[in-house]
Amino acid sequence: MRENQKHRPLEQFTIGILGGCSNVATGEYYKLINSAANQKLGGWDIAETLIVGMNFGNIEAFVRTEDWDGLTGYMNDRVRRLVAGGADILLCVSNTLHRYLEPIAASHKIDMIHIADPTGNAIREQELKRIALFGTRPVMEMNYIKDRYRDRFGLEIVIPNPQECEDIDRIIFDELVKSEVHESSRQRYLEIADRLVIDKGVEGVILGCTEIFLLLRQQDRVNLPMFNTAQLHCDAAVDRALEKSHLASVE
Repeated sequence: MRENQKHRPLEQFTIGILGGCSNVATGEYYKLINSAANQKLGGWDIAETLIVGMNFGNIEAFVRTEDWDGLTGYMNDRVRRLVAGGADILLCVSNTLHRYLEPIAASHKIDMIHIADPTGNAIREQELKRIALFGTRPVMEMNYIKDRYRDRFGLEIVIPNPQECEDIDRIIFDELVKSEVHESSRQRYLEIADRLVIDKGVEGVILGCTEIFLLLRQQDRVNLPMFNTAQLHCDAAVDRALEKSHLASVE
């Protein structure tokens, strides 16, 4: 009998996915999480998940109008639903929404994996210091993500100039969240990355929006490390979920 058939049901923590921001990222998270779990467990095993999908139209409106109180109340109710449904771990599929997520998670006493932490660890493992950050305008222009990378991981975060930030943000909202991937947009992102390497001495790029990895690929610039926050976040969640499992790897 295979080792992973000895104990059923196989116990693992339930990963609660706060999704819908966007639906594209949410679908990718589900695939990434279950692929990572299957690689560790083998056979037919995947992760145990619970998804609460928010309306991205609401998210877009809150972010564009900077209605952070409205966004916080909306997310708080959806996290409450995840907790009521039995989620053990909270994973939000958006870098942008992490601005107010920690106090929400703490109020509901759920274990939250912050999206910046697995990425910060990955960058530190490569002994890099000066890193470009691509994401939505709030991610690039506000301090809540940049400060975490600096304070916890000693990183110097470099953001593009205002016009570049506008282009990166526009491509996310007008294309990537709609599953539109255009070569012209890939080239624009690469142009920005190349400039930051030359002018600012950056050593890598954080793909700080969970749809960007659909556009930028490591093979596009093999000598410029790209840190996929979505993949790293999902891998960290699977590792945490399997802490409860009787079997963390295939024998």
